[in-house]
Amino acid sequence: MSMKEAYVEKIQARLNQWDSEIENLKSKAAEASADAKVEYERQIDELKGMQKETQAKLDELRAASDDAWTDLKAGVENAWDSLERASHKVVERFAA
Repeated sequence: MSMKEAYVEKIQARLNQWDSEIENLKSKAAEASADAKVEYERQIDELKGMQKETQAKLDELRAASDDAWTDLKAGVENAWDSLERASHKVVERFAA
């Protein structure tokens, strides 16, 4: 397995984990008060959008040649970092 394939698999697995994390957050939002529920759903939608953006960047990287993938890797990592930062903020709000 090439480094590119290993990297793609690693990020794809992490993105797949986000599906279950988002479902977990949806469950918690369903239990929240009406006002909080609206805010949580907005934040969950934002996370879903970021997840889709990261998936699109990963798909672009997956389609890139073995020589070009390292140039695209930074974009994937930036998208992933943004998704992680945003998700930590949402999780902290749910825990509060």
